Amino acid sequence: MMRSRTVAFLALLLLPLVTWAEPVAVHNLRLWQAPDHTRLVLDLSGSLEHRLTRLRDPERLVVEMDNARLTENLAPLDVSRSYIAAVRGAEPLDGKLRITLELRRPVRAQSFVLKPYGQYGHRLVIDLYDEAVLETAPTPEPRAAAPARPVLRPRDLVVAIDAGHGGEDPGAIGRKWRTREKDVTLAIARELYKLVNATPGMKAVLIRDGDYFIELHKRRQKADRFKADVFVSIHADSLPGSRARKVSGSSVYALSDRGASSALARALADSENASDWIGGIDPREMDNDVRRLIGDLTKEATIADGSKLGGDILGGLRSVGPLHNERVAHAGFAVLKQPIPAILVETAFISNPREEQLLRSSAHQKRIAQGIHGGLKRATPWIVARREAGSAPALVATPVVPAAPRPSDPPSSMREHVVKSGETLAAIARLYEIHIDALRFLNGIQGDDLQVGTRLRIPARSGDS
Repeated sequence: MMRSRTVAFLALLLLPLVTWAEPVAVHNLRLWQAPDHTRLVLDLSGSLEHRLTRLRDPERLVVEMDNARLTENLAPLDVSRSYIAAVRGAEPLDGKLRITLELRRPVRAQSFVLKPYGQYGHRLVIDLYDEAVLETAPTPEPRAAAPARPVLRPRDLVVAIDAGHGGEDPGAIGRKWRTREKDVTLAIARELYKLVNATPGMKAVLIRDGDYFIELHKRRQKADRFKADVFVSIHADSLPGSRARKVSGSSVYALSDRGASSALARALADSENASDWIGGIDPREMDNDVRRLIGDLTKEATIADGSKLGGDILGGLRSVGPLHNERVAHAGFAVLKQPIPAILVETAFISNPREEQLLRSSAHQKRIAQGIHGGLKRATPWIVARREAGSAPALVATPVVPAAPRPSDPPSSMREHVVKSGETLAAIARLYEIHIDALRFLNGIQGDDLQVGTRLRIPARSGDS
C-alpha cells in the first residue's frame, strides 16, 4: 500500500513537467532578400531543436522542428523576389513540424536559433545562398611580393557609404509617425551616393542598397573589398523618456579605444553594436568576431584621422541645422574599427517629433546629404595626400617657397620637383602619377598657379633613392 502511494505521489510531481512541455508555436514568418542571399525568419514562442534536409528534383529544403506547431492565420509571405518559390507547412507529426521551401535554384543553407533580444523573442534564422554563385566565385590568389618600384596611379577617392540597420533590424522608431531609422538612413545614403559620384575625383559605393541586414563585420569587409579610402556610417539618434522630445541636433562620432567621450556616446555605441543581435547573426560567428576585435590594435593615426574627418563633416552639417555636439564625440563603435578614416553620423533625433518629421522629408534628406558631401570635399585633399604618401603619419601642409637651398633635406617619404617654365600643376600630377589634390595639400597650394622655380614636395615611391 505504501509503495502504491509513493508511485502516485511521484506521478503528481511529474505531471507539471509534462504539462509544461507544450509545443513551440511558430507564429510569424518574415522574408528578406539581400544581393547575395535570402533570409527567412521564423518567430517562435520558445527555443527548439531543428534540422535542415535538402531534396532534389525538384529543389526543396525541408525544415524539421521538434515539438513545434504552426499557429493559424499566418500572414501571407511575398516570395516573388527571393530564391524561394513557395512555402508549405505540414501538420505536426509525432511532435515534429515540417516546413518545406520550394526553391527556384540550388542553394546552400545555414541556420541558427537566436535568444530573445530587444523587440524580438526567440527566432529561427535560415539563410539561403545561391550555390552557382558560390561555386563560380574566384578563389583569392596569394598576395605576391610588392615590386621594387610600384606605380602610384592617381585614382578617385573611394567613399563607402553605410546606411545603418536594415532588414530585421529597424533601428530606432519615431514616436509620432513610427518612422524607421533603417528607411531614413537608406534614403540619405542614396542621396549622398549621387552627390559623391557627380563630383570629379570621387567615387561612392553603397554598403547597403536595400532593406536587408548586414552584419557589422561584413560592412567593414565590404568597404575593404571596394578599397574604400573613407567610411561614413549614417544613423538617426534616439533617446528614451520625456527628455527625448526636447533633445535635437546632429552629431558626428569617431572611434575610441580609450572609452567613450560621454555617457550618451557610450550608450549609443552599445546600442549600435547590438545591431548584430537584433538583425540576426549566428552566435558562433559573433563570438569569433568579438574575439578578433578585442585582439585588434587600432593605430592611433587611424583614430586621429577619423576625428579629423569628423570635424570636416561637422563643418558641413552646420549649414543644415543645429548641432547636438559641437565637437566630434568618441566611443567604441564596432563598425568604425577600420584601417581608414571612419565616422558615424547621427543625422538627427528621430525620437524628437519635430526632427522625425524633418527626417521623413526628401528635401531635408537631400540637405543632410549635401552637408556630409561638403565635409567630404573639404577632407579629400588631406585624405588623398595621406594615401599617396604611403600613410605617412601627420603630414602637414607646407607653404610654397621659391627655389633656394633648403635648411634641411626633405623627409625620406618625400621627393622634390622644381617647377619649370610652362609646367602646370595638373601636368606635374600626371608626371608623378599622383592625385592633384594631394599635390595641393602637401604644398599648401590653393589654386592652380605656379611660379617657376617653386620646389614641390612629391610622395616618394618604394625603391626611390
